[in-house]
Amino acid sequence: MSRNPQETHLNRARASLRQALSWYSNLRKSSKTASNSRLVGLVKPEVEMLTSTLNKLDFNMIRIAAFGLVSRGKSAVLNALLGEKMLQTGALNGVTQYPRSVRWNPGGKVQVELIDTPGLDEIEGEARAKMARQVARQADLILFVVSGDITRTEYRALCELRRAQKPLILVFNKIDLYPDTDRQKIYRNLQQLGRANPQSQPLQPEEIVMVAAEPAPMEVRVEFPDGTVDYEWETPAPQIEELKQVILQILNREGRSLLALNALIQARDASANIAAKTMEIRTERAEDLIWQFTKYKALAVALNPIAVLDVLGGLMADLALIRSLSRLYGLPMTGYEAGKLLKTILASSGGLLLSEVGSNLLLGLNKSTVAIASGDNPANITGYAGTAVTQAGIAGYGSYAIGKAAQVYLEKGCTWGELGSSSVIAEILAEVEPNTILYRFRQELYLQNRYSSSQEN
Repeated sequence: MSRNPQETHLNRARASLRQALSWYSNLRKSSKTASNSRLVGLVKPEVEMLTSTLNKLDFNMIRIAAFGLVSRGKSAVLNALLGEKMLQTGALNGVTQYPRSVRWNPGGKVQVELIDTPGLDEIEGEARAKMARQVARQADLILFVVSGDITRTEYRALCELRRAQKPLILVFNKIDLYPDTDRQKIYRNLQQLGRANPQSQPLQPEEIVMVAAEPAPMEVRVEFPDGTVDYEWETPAPQIEELKQVILQILNREGRSLLALNALIQARDASANIAAKTMEIRTERAEDLIWQFTKYKALAVALNPIAVLDVLGGLMADLALIRSLSRLYGLPMTGYEAGKLLKTILASSGGLLLSEVGSNLLLGLNKSTVAIASGDNPANITGYAGTAVTQAGIAGYGSYAIGKAAQVYLEKGCTWGELGSSSVIAEILAEVEPNTILYRFRQELYLQNRYSSSQEN
């Protein structure tokens, strides 16, 4: 780690995205067949997203998106942060009809873009929900604005946003409308309900902030020097300073790490989509390739009379199959990486494929003995042929199984490796400090994965 972990995280994220772009740019260069041309068109949105995400990293642009139901004061909260009314607010529900972005300059090395979104429960809810998911994917930090106890609809929306795997601050707005006792009771309820799942801890003070972004006017008694008394309506100043300080503290302490992490999450999802589309469009060619290697391996093992060379030749054929599949899918893989993948497949096969290697060795030794002793004896030649056919069948099955397993690993493991997005995400989360929002986010991810696994079991 360098003296500045945030810069290290940004640099690692940039390197990861550049590597992904260099890999997938080969898809455009290799558009010599109709299927390749079709694939280039299919993955164009993902490649463009990787490019825009890399540009965002270069500009150090943090995106903070405000979500919530209608009339919770999302626009008012952002206006209060900005210090001026740049976003429309009003008494009617659904004033914000589409996402709007404004620049905020709070100081420091990062630039901030505040994103205002439509209410999550407005008319055409499904279209709005889709829009919200798209904005949430782009956001580095989420503000979820409520104005009292969480309703059932708000709780569902909050759970949906939690699944976007982004750090989140719960903003309790309109606190000026509640007596202090009620306000504290609602605050404690929000601490419990804002959790990612039943197994996670209550929200910490930094993750839930009380504000009054647009306080209601108050009637003020005015006494003049001549003794006359009048009453006027005054609008108090917004109570937003605590939220501003929390955001600034997060930005200064871990803003660039948040930026890097979100870019890597987007890159991971884009890479997974590219891999899935590539697998789908090249399924037939991959199947032909696996069967071709299956036949070659079976034939080579059957004809070779030397036991050790049977095993070595079979392993070399499996390595060649894995590398050929990676080239077919446009995923670069060295011989060393192919060897690691083969060991992973063999180790995870529960001994089935390892037994294939052992069977080949034993049958190969038997075949070698028969070959030496056979001479012109027809019985021995028949025994040799029977052993060779059995060995060829086992070798062919093993090759086909490894080919199918390699397909799964190539698709699911496209984001791993030295600079793979999933690898760099794991590195960043392993290095975060305990007193950060990223550390809390890491704990939430761990609990979510453990909870999901227990539900599946």
